[in-house]
Amino acid sequence: MKKEFKKTEKAAESDKLKSGQIIDIAVSALDEEGYGVGDYEGMPVLATGVLPGEEARVKVTFTGRRVSFAETVKILRHTPSRLKTPPCDKAAICDGCPLIQMKYPAQLAWKTELVERKIRRYRSLSKAEIHHTIPSPKPLHYRNSAKLVVAGKFAAPLIGIYRRNSHEVIDIGNCPLHHPLINKVVQAVKEGIKKGKVPIYSARTGNGILRYLVVRISEMENRAMVILVTAQRSYNEIHHLAKHLQSVVPEASIIAQNVNGSAGNAILGEKDYFITKERAFMDSVGPIRFSISPRSFFQVNGGGAQIIYEKVREWGELTGREAVIDLYCGIGGISLYLATGAKDVLGIEAVTAAVTDAENNARINGIRNCRFEAGDAAELLSRIQEKQDKFDLIVLNPPRKGCDERVLASVASLAPARVIYVSCSPQTLARDLDILSGHGYRTLEIQPVDMFPQTPHVENVALLVKD
Repeated sequence: MKKEFKKTEKAAESDKLKSGQIIDIAVSALDEEGYGVGDYEGMPVLATGVLPGEEARVKVTFTGRRVSFAETVKILRHTPSRLKTPPCDKAAICDGCPLIQMKYPAQLAWKTELVERKIRRYRSLSKAEIHHTIPSPKPLHYRNSAKLVVAGKFAAPLIGIYRRNSHEVIDIGNCPLHHPLINKVVQAVKEGIKKGKVPIYSARTGNGILRYLVVRISEMENRAMVILVTAQRSYNEIHHLAKHLQSVVPEASIIAQNVNGSAGNAILGEKDYFITKERAFMDSVGPIRFSISPRSFFQVNGGGAQIIYEKVREWGELTGREAVIDLYCGIGGISLYLATGAKDVLGIEAVTAAVTDAENNARINGIRNCRFEAGDAAELLSRIQEKQDKFDLIVLNPPRKGCDERVLASVASLAPARVIYVSCSPQTLARDLDILSGHGYRTLEIQPVDMFPQTPHVENVALLVKD
C-alpha cells in the first residue's frame, strides 16, 4: 500500500515551485495535450517543447496546487525522435502545435498508441482491430482556416494565439501549419494596422477596435475570406484596412467586418457587415463541392477529411439499396459523399444554419437523394423509431464530448446492420463504443487518421456491426 505523507500548509508552501523558476526535469511521456510530463520533487511538471526520453532545463510559467507548467529553455539530453531543425522557430514556447519538434513517423506512432490506450481500457473493445494512423497528405501548411487574436499597439501589432494559462499573445508570424495564403493575409493585416493606425482592442481597458482576425481559404479557388472582428462598428478604420489588404493580397476577395462587443471568449458576434460584394466561395472534398460563408463549418484539413469520408464510404459497403442516417451531419459532408452509393440519406443536425448550408450544397452537387432535418438528435431519432422506418447504416460524427446515452440507445433501437462512428476524441469514442456494446453492437475496426499533424489531436473512424 502506498504511504501518504501530509505536510503542513507552511511547509507545502515553501516547497511550491515559483513562476519564473528554472529547474531540470526528465520527461517520461507526453500527456493528451502534447505536453512533456516530468516531475520535480514530487510535483508534476508539464512542459512545452520537450519529448519523452529527454532531459530539459525548463522555466516555470504557472504553478497550481497539483501541477505546474513550464517552457523549455534548453534540451540537456535529446531523443532520436527529435528533429534537428524544427520547421518553426517558436516551437519551444507555442502551445498550438506541441509535436512539431517530433519526427512525423514518431508522431503517427504516438497517436496510434494514444488510441490504443483509450480503447483498451474497456474489456468490450479488447478484440477491436486498431490500425496504424493514416498520415495527412500534407503534414505542414494543411490548415485552411485560422482564428487569431489581435493584441499590442498599432505601432507593433501582435497576431497569434494565447499562451496557455495567460492572456499573453504569442505572435505566430509565418505559421508552418497555416496555408501560405493565411500567412500572407496575416502579414498584410499587420502592415495595414500600422499604416492606418488602427486602434487594437484591450480587454483590460475596454478601449480599441480590432479584436480578432479570422481567415478562411478555398484551396480549390486559391481565394481568401477575411473577417475582421471589432468591438464596435467602425467604418473608416476597417474600410481602409480592407482596402490595404486587397491591394497587397488580391486573393482576399471576400472581406467582412464582424462586430463582437461582448466581454466573453466567443470570437464572432452576431452581426456581419460585408465590405466586398462577394459573400461566399467554393471549396471541395474529393468530388463534392461546398459553398463556404463566414459561419459555415468546414474541415480545416481538406485532404484529411477526404481520407475519412472515403473510409466511411468503404466501410459502409453501399450497393445503392441502403437507407442511411448521418447524425451530426454539419453542412452535409459525409451525407453527400455517401449519397452516390446509397438509396437515400437523411442528415440530422442541431444547427439550423448548417442544415440550410447542407441543403444548398446538395443542390450545388445535383444530389437529390439527400434530405436534412434540424433538431435535437435524440428527439428526431425517437420520431423515426415511432414511424418504424428501417435504416441499414447510421453514421455518428458528434462533437468532442461524444454522444448522449439516449442517442446511442435510440441508434441501437433502430437496429441498423452497421454503425460507423467518426470521432475527434479517443476518450469519448472509447466510452461510447463500450456503451454501444451493451446494446448489441460489436466494434470490429478503428482507423486513426491524422487530421491535425504537429498537434496531439487525432481523428478516428470506427466500424461496428450488430451481433
